[in-house]
Amino acid sequence: MSETPAVTSTETAEAELLAQVPNQLYINGEWVPAAGGRTLTVHDPSTGTVIKTIADASVTDGAAALDAAVAAQESWASTPPRVRGEVLRRTFDLLQERKQDFALLMTLEMGKPLAESLGEVAYGGEFLRWFSEEAVRITGRYGVNPEGTGRMIVSQHPVGPCFLITPWNFPLAMATRKIAPALAAGCTVVIKPAELTPLSTLLLVTLLEEAGLPAGVVNVITTSTSGEVSAPIIADPRLRKLSFTGSTPVGQKLIEQSAKGVLRTSMELGGNAPFVVFDDADLDKAVDGAIAAKFRNIGQACTAANRFIVHESIAEEFAGRVTERVKAFRIGRGTEDGVTIGPLIDDRAVAKADALVQDALGRGATLLTGGSALERDGTFYEPTVITGVKPGSDILREEIFGPVLSITSFTDEDDAVRIANDTEYGLVGYVYTRDLARGQRMIERLQTGMMGLNLGVISNAAAPFGGVKQSGLGREGGFEGIHEYLSTKYTLTPDPFAG
Repeated sequence: MSETPAVTSTETAEAELLAQVPNQLYINGEWVPAAGGRTLTVHDPSTGTVIKTIADASVTDGAAALDAAVAAQESWASTPPRVRGEVLRRTFDLLQERKQDFALLMTLEMGKPLAESLGEVAYGGEFLRWFSEEAVRITGRYGVNPEGTGRMIVSQHPVGPCFLITPWNFPLAMATRKIAPALAAGCTVVIKPAELTPLSTLLLVTLLEEAGLPAGVVNVITTSTSGEVSAPIIADPRLRKLSFTGSTPVGQKLIEQSAKGVLRTSMELGGNAPFVVFDDADLDKAVDGAIAAKFRNIGQACTAANRFIVHESIAEEFAGRVTERVKAFRIGRGTEDGVTIGPLIDDRAVAKADALVQDALGRGATLLTGGSALERDGTFYEPTVITGVKPGSDILREEIFGPVLSITSFTDEDDAVRIANDTEYGLVGYVYTRDLARGQRMIERLQTGMMGLNLGVISNAAAPFGGVKQSGLGREGGFEGIHEYLSTKYTLTPDPFAG
C-alpha cells in the first residue's frame, strides 16, 4: 500500500497564501462572481499545475465595471488631492508589511526567482509612494494676457474614467505603475490584468480597499476573452483614457479601436534593445551589466537587452566571459534557494525562443552554451549564448523574451549606431564606454526613449518610462507620468482693473 506524500511547510505556506487571494471580480467595491459563473484557471509555469481558479469576466461584467467607474468619477475627482495621496501612501505601507506574501505570489504565478519577485515588490511599491506625493503637486498657472485685457488661468483636470490593461511579466509593478498615477490625478479605473498572471492584482486591490479607497474607484476584471471584453469598454463614449502595456501588434489594434472615441492613449509596447560595448569599456562592468540586462525576469522584459553589439576587438573575450557566467546559473522553481533562472511563462514562449536560436544557428551563428528546451516539468529553456549572429537573422529583428544572449560585432562607432538603430523599435538602449564624449554622442544618436550608460538596469519610479517609434506613446513614472491622466484647460477672465 503506497503512502501519501507528506505535505511540506512550504506547500502549506503557499496554499495558505493562495487561499487569501480573492477568486472573484472586484466591481463597485464588492467581490462578485462572473456572469454565468464562468471561471478560468491560473497555472504555476514551473510545474504546469493549477494554483487557483478565478472568475472569468464576460462582456456584461466589463460593462458593469465601467458603469461603476463612471459613477464614482465625479466624487473621486473632487476628493482633495491630499486624501487621494494618503490612500496611495497607506497602500504602499501595507505592501511593505506584506512584501514576502506578494513576492511569493508573483513567483507562483509567473515563475521568476523569489529574490527577483522581492525586487519587483520594491519597484512596484515605489509607484504608490511616488504618486502619493505627486497628487498634491498638480499645478496650473495664472497670468496677464499679452494684450493686457484679461487674465489667463491654466488648470489641470482628471481626464476621466480609464481602462488599464497590464501584461503578465511584471504583474505587480505594471498594475501600480498605471493605477497610482490615475488615482493621484483623480481618475477612476477599470483594470484588466493578464490572464496568465492575475493574482497579484487581485491581492493588491485588497490593500487599496484596506487603505480606504471608495467603492467604484478601482474595478478589476479578469478574463480569458480579452479582446471580446475589452472592445465594448474601449468603444463606450464614457471612457476617456486607455493605457496598455504589451506587444506592438496588440497595441496597434488597440490604438485603432481607440481612434473612434479619440481616447487619450498610453502605449508601452515591444522592444529590441541594443547593448553596445565599445573597445574602451570596462569589461568587468559590461559583463555584469549584460547579465542584469539580459537575464533579469528570465529575459522576459521589454527592457531586456536583445542584441549585444560588441566591438570586434573584444567580442571573443566578452562572449567567453558571459558564457562562463551563464553556465553557472541554477535553473529551477523560483521558490528554491539559489535559483537564478525560472521557467518561461508558457509553451509558446519556449517554442519562440527555440525558433529564434535555431534560425540564428542555421544562418551561421555559433552556440556557446544552452540552445534547447529542458526535459522536465514546467516550461524551461536553457540559458543560452550564441555569437557571430549574422545579418538577416530573426533574432536581430524580433523580441526574444527568453534567456538567450546573442552577440554580433561592429567595427566603429558609426557601424554600432547603424546596427543599433536598424529596428522599428526604440524603447531602451545600453552603452558601455569610458569615453564621456562618446557616451554623450550615443545619447544623441540612439533612437530610443531610454538609455543606460554603463548601467544594465535603469527602471525607476521617478523617471519617465517609455519609447519611440513602434515601442509606444506616452510615459509612465516620473513627473511626466501623472500628466498622462490630466487634461489642460485654459480660461480667460476680464481684466479685474478695467472699469
